[in-house]
Amino acid sequence: MTDNRIGTSVRRWDRHGREHVVRLERAGLQRTFGCGTCGWRRGTRHLPWTPTDEHPAAEHLAEAHQATLDPARR
Repeated sequence: MTDNRIGTSVRRWDRHGREHVVRLERAGLQRTFGCGTCGWRRGTRHLPWTPTDEHPAAEHLAEAHQATLDPARR
């Protein structure tokens, strides 16, 4: 299941129309964010109530890929 906010993945598009996705991977009690574009990974204590704009996955997409267009906010 994919969610444009903070469910299983965070999706953003850059100004060239390319999609970038960071997925939340779960293994037991451990959770890791993984970027499908560049391989960036970060362990986390995923908090489902974290605002989308302040989320580490959204921050990575904005900083590393300049991907800031959120399909949920059209």
